[in-house]
Amino acid sequence: MAALRLLAHPLRRKIEQCLRDGPVNSTTLAQALGESTGATSYHLRQLAKHGFIEEVPELSKGRERWWRAVPGDRRFPPYSRQTPEMREALSEMARHNVAEFVELFSRFADDHEALGEWADAFLFSRATVRLTLDEVKEFFEEYIALVYRFSRSAEETPPGARAVHFRLLGIPEAAATEPEAGSAE
Repeated sequence: MAALRLLAHPLRRKIEQCLRDGPVNSTTLAQALGESTGATSYHLRQLAKHGFIEEVPELSKGRERWWRAVPGDRRFPPYSRQTPEMREALSEMARHNVAEFVELFSRFADDHEALGEWADAFLFSRATVRLTLDEVKEFFEEYIALVYRFSRSAEETPPGARAVHFRLLGIPEAAATEPEAGSAE
């Protein structure tokens, strides 16, 4: 539960996002995020304490510590096995994710012309798919496999590649009520 609360913190989410671009130290991170080095250093240590990031000894010099993300598939228990506290923390994380995505879209909409041909990388899909619970799980696993298939570290990224942000959000509808046999609608 502590790790989940840790990830729900808005600044830690921003730090985690910055680490996707490669190793950072608290000073460069503080400058990038407009925070104090004390704050970024504290949050980096908290993320490391829970195994989300690790120190990069080969880059660290003296008191200057560099950090990198620890790759992994971070999954949370299904809704039916979550405590009320977990549900609250995950809901907060989801709200932040949606807000971040809205912000990303707003920046794209305001500055898409500056992207040139990369503006074509804006993808939009909307679908309603009727699935069983097992099919939903299968769909999610295939999505995760696709993400892993195209994921690579900053060091493995070819020249000209850019970060493209994806979010998968599946929300089930309430069960449709079927009219009883023999009743009139």
